[in-house]
Amino acid sequence: MSSDFFDLNPDNALAPARGRLLVSGPYLTDPYFHRTVVLLCEHDEEGSFGFVLNRFIDTSIADIMENMPPLLSRVSIGGPVQSGNLYYLHTLGPRIEGSVSVVDGIHMGGDFEQLRNVLATDPKLSKHVRFFVGYCGWGQDQLNKELNERAWLITPASKRRVMNTKVSDMWGDTLRDMGKPFAPLANFPEDPSLN
Repeated sequence: MSSDFFDLNPDNALAPARGRLLVSGPYLTDPYFHRTVVLLCEHDEEGSFGFVLNRFIDTSIADIMENMPPLLSRVSIGGPVQSGNLYYLHTLGPRIEGSVSVVDGIHMGGDFEQLRNVLATDPKLSKHVRFFVGYCGWGQDQLNKELNERAWLITPASKRRVMNTKVSDMWGDTLRDMGKPFAPLANFPEDPSLN
């Protein structure tokens, strides 16, 4: 790893895997993924998928799904794939049948009717659920190609980071938490051509 504080291309030795975060590099030009943090929910030889954690829409879950109780949960834009579908992560674990463990007490999916009933019974449990419209998907070797192009950096996920929808700069905070070599990237200008 570089010891140069001004190195804007530090080594990132982690490999992609379920339960890790993809942090867009400051040079990523794709406007959809600019300054995003993505939770990888699956990564294997067939491809990868996950959810953008720091993009939101200004609508309630009750406006998207019928018979949902009024909840204070923010709805995230999980990605450009199947953006007409609703997905969810939660920390309710085995209380939701069919859910799949992703990382650190966070589960994905499961029986939606059961989730709806749990939230109708106790709407305060909505703080344990994150809703997403759409997801991010990469075909076979596509993510590895983007990693080789330095489009993404990888860091371990934590329950706190994944479930917190109130942080104002998740991208910058995540880079700073990755350590000294990555912290300067958080200050990279939005548009370097203006410098």
